[in-house]
Amino acid sequence: MTNVYEGESPSRLEGKLSAMIVCWILGFGSLISWNSMLTIGDYYYNLFPDYHPSRVLTLVYQPFAFGTMSILAYNESKINTRRRNIFGYSLFVASTFMLLVLDLATSGRGGLGSFIGICVIVAFFGVADACVQGGIVGDLSFMLPDFIQSFFAGLAASGALTSALRLITKATFEKSNNGLRKGAMLFLAISTLFEFLCVLLYTYFFPKLPIVKYFRSKAALEGSKTVQADLAAAGIQTKEDHNEQNERLSNKQLFIQNIDYALDLFLIYVLTLSIFPGFLYENTGEHKLGTWYSLVLIASYNVWDLISRYLPLVKFLKIESRKGLTIAILSRFLLIPAFYFTAKYGDQGWMILLVSFLGLTNGHLTVCVMTAAPKGYKGPEQNALGNILVLCLLLGIFAGVSLDWLWLIGKKNAF
Repeated sequence: MTNVYEGESPSRLEGKLSAMIVCWILGFGSLISWNSMLTIGDYYYNLFPDYHPSRVLTLVYQPFAFGTMSILAYNESKINTRRRNIFGYSLFVASTFMLLVLDLATSGRGGLGSFIGICVIVAFFGVADACVQGGIVGDLSFMLPDFIQSFFAGLAASGALTSALRLITKATFEKSNNGLRKGAMLFLAISTLFEFLCVLLYTYFFPKLPIVKYFRSKAALEGSKTVQADLAAAGIQTKEDHNEQNERLSNKQLFIQNIDYALDLFLIYVLTLSIFPGFLYENTGEHKLGTWYSLVLIASYNVWDLISRYLPLVKFLKIESRKGLTIAILSRFLLIPAFYFTAKYGDQGWMILLVSFLGLTNGHLTVCVMTAAPKGYKGPEQNALGNILVLCLLLGIFAGVSLDWLWLIGKKNAF
């Protein structure tokens, strides 16, 4: 085994491009299962027309994600990050596969029993998401901002690519028997295989990249214990006599110093999830696109969410001012009356435009916050801050999906 890297410049280390590609794939794998569930929402609305599947499944998912993330963030410095992430991706593999098994076992029939079974599996999705998203973001927070950007771009890409594939499968299977079911089964099978690829990449390939070994070694020298298992997997021996761990800021101090960033992420996702996806499936009315309408809206959001996550790579488009970020995020709340009046009086073109803008601002502002916040801290502090910010993000999602039910007030046959 070799000792930790000391003194070598990261600019001269190999593997940056490979690491960015793996980060993108890991981000893609973090949400492909859940995005597949959202994208095949028309299938579940067909099976469970009285249960509001898009809203209910999202509301089941988020408490488990937030609750698990709360525990993990509190104990972040004591947790083996390698085991945490491998467990998370493995749980995604098992849960997605179980959705396939459940559908095959019930022959695609609806009913309360099947719906409860799906809800249980979705709860496991929430646990897996907390393990993976917090673990990976914390890990990447003490590396390069480009790695975080790639990971969050992968998250968005999972939505964009599943939406594109859903449009293709709908066109292919629309006139065949059980067309919706065939498309849904294809989605879940692809998701299972992709999650398994993430397990392999994170376990065997990512830890051995020179630039990843450099940053993890640097974090270990600064007192981080969460990287020891990953360094051991890469053949690097760590020392136990570092005292910097005692000097790191506490989670409370990190939260107070970055409370504006935490609030920013909370507000971004409160707004986004109060509209996407439940409102788009149930509150946008009937239009010329018919059964394609909700799929086009979901695809529009996902595509612009993906595009916007690359915009901060252009320096003059990146918002680095803390006040500027807060003002931009607060101004997004004007979208709420805009969506209300467009759904009531506007046509489908205006709704597609609004949804695209929602996705554009969601992705762009998320990357700006996540890449700016960790700057200026030591490795262990950056890891902890990454977990704290993901916790605030998940809290925003949880609040958003809860508030999403308010759109049903005054709607006939809401329940």
